[in-house]
Amino acid sequence: MRVVALSDTHAPRYWKSCPPRVAEQLRGADAILHAGDVCTAGVLEELAAFAPVHAVKGNNDGPDVTAPETLELDLDGLRVAMIHDSGASAGRWARMRRRFPDAGLVVFGHSHIPLDHEEPGLRIFNPGSPTDRRRQPHGTLGVLEIERGRLVAARIVPVT
Repeated sequence: MRVVALSDTHAPRYWKSCPPRVAEQLRGADAILHAGDVCTAGVLEELAAFAPVHAVKGNNDGPDVTAPETLELDLDGLRVAMIHDSGASAGRWARMRRRFPDAGLVVFGHSHIPLDHEEPGLRIFNPGSPTDRRRQPHGTLGVLEIERGRLVAARIVPVT
């Protein structure tokens, strides 16, 4: 299963429409995870043209974005949790382990800083932002490969 993870698209200020390099990664995806701050529901509708979308609400999302604060789902046997703001970097892994005890992967956003960190029993993953890179060298998204309950590959992909 090929899953594309996004966060912090911040439409319409930064996301006017799906950027071509993002669309390249979305083509052929089996699922899309958006970890919040879409800001307008139109982004989720646009993403849904590529694959089923699972999203959580971010702190900048407008009232038209109807998404839960957290989400837990099964992707090809892997328990995946999502949240927008995972809190301070200090203690993040342990905090996510406590918050989502059944998850093998937690996808989050908010900081715009890509992160792929694994310790036994849990991988935490922030795809960064494809459109608002802030102090990062590139806008990014994540590509996850899941097979029979295992995350077999996770990549941060530059798109700017």
